[in-house]
Amino acid sequence: MKKLTLALLIITAAFSACNQATKPAGNTADLKTYLTDTTSGVKTGQVQVVQINTPKGKFNVWTKRVGNNPKMKLLVLNGGPGATHEYFECMESFLPKEGIELIYYDQLGCGNSDNPKDTSMWSLPRYVEEVEQVRQALKLDKDNFYLLGHSWGGILAAEYAFKYQDHLKGLIISNMMMSCPDYGKYAQEVLAKQFDPKVLARIREIEAKKDFNNPEYMALLMPNFYAKHICRIPLDKWPEPMTRSLNKMNQSLYVTMQGPSEFGISGKLEKWDRVPDLPKLSVPVLSIGGQYDTMDPKHMQMVAQKVQNGSYLYCPNGSHMSLYDDQQTYMAGLIKFIEGINNGDKKVTL
Repeated sequence: MKKLTLALLIITAAFSACNQATKPAGNTADLKTYLTDTTSGVKTGQVQVVQINTPKGKFNVWTKRVGNNPKMKLLVLNGGPGATHEYFECMESFLPKEGIELIYYDQLGCGNSDNPKDTSMWSLPRYVEEVEQVRQALKLDKDNFYLLGHSWGGILAAEYAFKYQDHLKGLIISNMMMSCPDYGKYAQEVLAKQFDPKVLARIREIEAKKDFNNPEYMALLMPNFYAKHICRIPLDKWPEPMTRSLNKMNQSLYVTMQGPSEFGISGKLEKWDRVPDLPKLSVPVLSIGGQYDTMDPKHMQMVAQKVQNGSYLYCPNGSHMSLYDDQQTYMAGLIKFIEGINNGDKKVTL
């Protein structure tokens, strides 16, 4: 009986080892390997300050790695413009256990990075070059580099890909249309019609006077727009990382690029439109849309159809912050996409 038991144990162990060997390489990481800090010198929790060159001189931007996986590295670009990396902290509850390395990064003027306080530097082409310098400093390349941009970060990620897609393994455009004129049109022709007419009339009156600092303006937008289309979690329960990030918004950057409100767009990005160029993207692209978003989810589906290798993730309960208010759908789809591309797929069915 002992010999039989021993034989069964050996067979079971061999079968288990065989199964482990056939798992896709890089999809999971040994816990010790994943958590090992591979940097040299004094340890800083994998914080790396990157010096960037700009037309106005050298500045420092802040980055931080969570985990270590040479095959799957996800760099995240915050929205706003002018918010911080902090609202992506929810990803720590999902990505590390899948072995996906998460890299935070505060763009120039945001969060822990330098703020030159010079509106001439709030420029999309300059930010593209900043991302490229960060990529080089972090040694990311086409074999491991996944770039996720949310909201304004989606514009920046897409623009980066149009110039530097050869450095990417995968691109994720989260909750952002590829045409700001279409975004403005959606806000006026679809979202505005969902307002109480009296509330909308008062909002329009304040906007016409350009009285955006009037506290009544945000008091009207918060329950009637932000609570329905930015994050559908009750306002008094908005997630702390999200509110912490939004409370640190660089208003100069935000207003210069976006305009004074998420309800439409009127800043430097007002005429930005890359829809005609989408077929030029050959890198695998995941486009993410939410049913209640400030962005048209059908437009996001169209993005996935126009690029050469597109996948679409629809969040039926999500708004602009789908990573919070339709979190399980969002994270499961994001992980499945990254792992699928890592396994050699060009498109992933979600």
